[in-house]
Amino acid sequence: MSILSAKSAAEFTLPRPWFNRSDAARWIASHAGRHWSIILMLFVGAFGNAALAAVVPLLVGDAFNAMLRPAPDTSVLLPLALLIGGTQILRGVLQLGRNFGAELLGQRLEREIRDELYISLLGKSMTFHSLQPVGDTMARATNDVREVNFMFSPGINLVIGSFFFLVMPIVFAPRYHLSLLATPAVFMVCYFIALVRYLRNLSPISDEVRSSFGEMNTHLSESLDGVETVKSAAQESAEVERFVVNARRVRDAFVRQGDTEARFIAFLLYGVAIAAGLTHALLLFRAGLLNTGQVIGYFGLLRMLDFPTFTSSWAYTQVSLGFSSARRILELMNRETNLDQNAAGFSGAMRGEIEFRDVSFGYDQLNEGAAGSAVLERLSFKVRPGQTVAIVGQTGAGKTSLVRLVNRTYDTSAGQVLVDGVDVRDWNLAALRSQISMIEQDIFLFSRSISENIAFGKPGSTQEVVEQAAGAAQAHEFIQTFEQGYETVIGERGVTLSGGQRQRLALARAFLTDPRILILDDSTSAIDSATEDKIQRAISAAAKGRTTLLITHRLSQIRWADLILVLRQGRIVAMGTHDELMRSSEAYGRIFRE
Repeated sequence: MSILSAKSAAEFTLPRPWFNRSDAARWIASHAGRHWSIILMLFVGAFGNAALAAVVPLLVGDAFNAMLRPAPDTSVLLPLALLIGGTQILRGVLQLGRNFGAELLGQRLEREIRDELYISLLGKSMTFHSLQPVGDTMARATNDVREVNFMFSPGINLVIGSFFFLVMPIVFAPRYHLSLLATPAVFMVCYFIALVRYLRNLSPISDEVRSSFGEMNTHLSESLDGVETVKSAAQESAEVERFVVNARRVRDAFVRQGDTEARFIAFLLYGVAIAAGLTHALLLFRAGLLNTGQVIGYFGLLRMLDFPTFTSSWAYTQVSLGFSSARRILELMNRETNLDQNAAGFSGAMRGEIEFRDVSFGYDQLNEGAAGSAVLERLSFKVRPGQTVAIVGQTGAGKTSLVRLVNRTYDTSAGQVLVDGVDVRDWNLAALRSQISMIEQDIFLFSRSISENIAFGKPGSTQEVVEQAAGAAQAHEFIQTFEQGYETVIGERGVTLSGGQRQRLALARAFLTDPRILILDDSTSAIDSATEDKIQRAISAAAKGRTTLLITHRLSQIRWADLILVLRQGRIVAMGTHDELMRSSEAYGRIFRE
């Protein structure tokens, strides 16, 4: 079954085991349950460690009794010492197994959850990614996933270990006298009552710690992404102040967490238990019901309660933070997306025919509560395979929204978009998008070599094929000027290149995939006039044999289009060739006069 719930649509999935996403506890349990052998090792190690720790005070008590006899029996000391030494060596091995099991489980779950989250994010629609802050996503994908790891090691590791340390005094106390069971039993009851109250108070604070960190990370990401804008407006001080406010909120959340931890009364309960238990044992000793060795042995058992007491405040805090992080990760993965992969959909070879039938679209209809009205209204037109269509209109007319409906970046709010007579919603999404290439004005390039960026849509392409695509896009010449040529690593988003160079690399990437439909969204706006003629010839050559949708304001590119669509406020107000529209459409003529 898919890694995503059958009820949750996604653009992209991989065949992985399904995990229960109904709530954080079941989700974590469904992940951990796959590693039952490691969990078994953890429990065996924790139980053995606690049981062998309880052996020490029992044997020490026996040694005291042997030495306090009227005729001290020293012959038992060496066997007792060897027995204590042997049990503690074995205890060390079991404790190592417990710690190793918890660490291994935590690391495996971190890897699995990180993979699951990454696949889920790839499967989300552009509506989701447009609304979800990148910084918050990064905080959840890094820090929150790491907190889930810490929840197991050291969190749950110490919780399980301390539980068995709580149990051992109850198990062995009746060995001396049944009434000695009272102190550790009452301590355990009071301890768990206090713990439930502590966790109830801690849970909302843990949520605040993680959410405030996510908001701080969101602001940091935005500031660094827009650092050029910040510097050009001389707003460094204002941004620093905003960051300080967010950082102060994180600090205050941690302070509240520390204050709650300090109010945990486990230490008080431990002190009372030690005093009450020792007093009880001494009263039994005075009554002749216990001997000295038994008092010492019982007191040693009570001292085992210090491990759960001293680890509880931060071990359970780590568990609480882990569950808070799990809820944040789960909320992100469970958030509804608008498109689905449609793996069983049509996946044939594409001819390139496009038809819009009474299509309307609005971003507010994709996301409940989003601002904005309809972007496109009742559009109808048909493009034959191999035609070049120019889409023109003033800023905000809906040109980019129109072409994004063709490859299902978004779905229509009403009407149908058909490719080769098949509704795009009935296409296998991967098959649809693999035969459509879109180049936008804001070119995204990866921090990889030029060769890898060109071959991104077709991994494994030979160097010869890559260079042919670069030559067709008029990029080969400037690539050769770099010292390392095609192996030159460019900066994130291609910041080390000029706008025209980035766009030519994007054209090369599109040419390499040999799409049946080519969409150019104002993709030559940053090309200088000296290069424009070469790019024009490259685009003209690339358009042959494939359907091309061209958004541009350059008259030289619009002229040779087979069909021109004029958009105004989301509607088609004119349609035809350049000459026809210049004679008949005032709106078309106004675009060029302006």
